[in-house]
Amino acid sequence: MSNIRVLVVEDEAIASAAHAAYVGRMPGFELAGTAPDGQSALRLLGDFAASGSPVELVLLDMNLPDLHGLDIARRMRAAGLLADIIAITAVRELAVVRSAVAIGVVQYLIKPFTFATFSDKLESYRQFRQQLADGTGAAGKAGASQSEVDQAFASLRAPSELPLPKGLSTSTLDSVKDFLKAQQTAVSATEVMDALGMSRVTARRYLEYLADAGTVQRTARYGTPGRPENEYRWSGR
Repeated sequence: MSNIRVLVVEDEAIASAAHAAYVGRMPGFELAGTAPDGQSALRLLGDFAASGSPVELVLLDMNLPDLHGLDIARRMRAAGLLADIIAITAVRELAVVRSAVAIGVVQYLIKPFTFATFSDKLESYRQFRQQLADGTGAAGKAGASQSEVDQAFASLRAPSELPLPKGLSTSTLDSVKDFLKAQQTAVSATEVMDALGMSRVTARRYLEYLADAGTVQRTARYGTPGRPENEYRWSGR
């Protein structure tokens, strides 16, 4: 998959420069440009689309001097500009969040934030794009399966955004994640059980939680006695 072209829309010069620099530090992304207001953003998006190098992701401030971010998003869709949007804003009102989701905002970043938080959001978005491409672009494949679609949308959620189920602990979760990161191949719940000294049921609960969060890839393992069991591979987040 080629680099994802990003437009930063931010009226504060320091914040705009910081977000542009953050994009430059992210593998798989390239900065297409920056815009200080909504009208400039819409003009740039149109120009890039007309040139054959469209922007694929907009990092969009909700509060701009001329237009609200929601208005920009609506005008983008009306103009046929289908770039995905990550809202970057200090706005926390749930009504705004609901409206943002309704018009296609795929992620929401609350200011202020660190590069680590920014990186997690963009990496989960990149994986979302990659998983959709893998699921729908394979030769001879009519479309993605339900599990592939579920996995793609799960990748938009960072594990911290999913509540930790009752009975699971953060320290044990970190141990499972560290073990998975160190493996060169996919592992089963039984292998996690043996390595970390927990029951198979417990190991499976942690693995399923990470799979639902999009942190690990879950596939069926065949060729073993009895029913097929799932295996899990760290996906890089």
